[in-house]
Amino acid sequence: MSFSATILTLYPDMFPGPLGMSLSGDALARGVWSLEAKNIRDHGLGRHRTVDDTPAGGGPGMVIRCDVLASAIDANVPAHDPRPKLLMSPRGKPLTQSYVRELAAGPGVVIVCGRFEGVDERVIEARGLQEVSIGDYVLSGGEMAAMIVLDSCVRLLPGVMGKEASGTEESFESNRLEYPHYTRPREWEGRPIPDVLLSGNHAMIERWRREESERITRERRPDLLTSERN
Repeated sequence: MSFSATILTLYPDMFPGPLGMSLSGDALARGVWSLEAKNIRDHGLGRHRTVDDTPAGGGPGMVIRCDVLASAIDANVPAHDPRPKLLMSPRGKPLTQSYVRELAAGPGVVIVCGRFEGVDERVIEARGLQEVSIGDYVLSGGEMAAMIVLDSCVRLLPGVMGKEASGTEESFESNRLEYPHYTRPREWEGRPIPDVLLSGNHAMIERWRREESERITRERRPDLLTSERN
């Protein structure tokens, strides 16, 4: 069974967007994974298909109604669908490489893209939405975040990347940032490729890469090393 993604959004024309290009686009064309974007507004209320209302208790902005969003979910996601239902939210669980691998190993995902001030808390609870964050910042909506989730998952699916090792020897695997990369020319603007990489000694090259990975992690993301010890 291929990896299947269903997106619930107010802007379905944003998809596939970048997901229709490069590795993910090629895999989409080959049927390695599938994508459908469903319009929440199809389940809006009245002649204007209203999807939002003012916040209870007052405050700025608007909130997506629980009845509208629940209707959209129920119409597009079967009751016993095994895929996790994600809600892109800055207050959600951080998206990590280990979580991406967990999602990529499953049957796919349902992703709800919020807008405005957010969605009514009751639908999050009633439909078991898992809030996920791509970082400590706020976007205009969940669509771009959803694309990041899908791109990170799709590239790990079997047959998407040329070499299996491409998905394992990179940043955030084993709580390390990736080591530096070099290619031709051998020297550029007075900067040579490190001799060890041209030595042909695979043990030395592996040790150099491991040490560089640890050095860069200590300098740029020491929190990764701290979390590993904990």
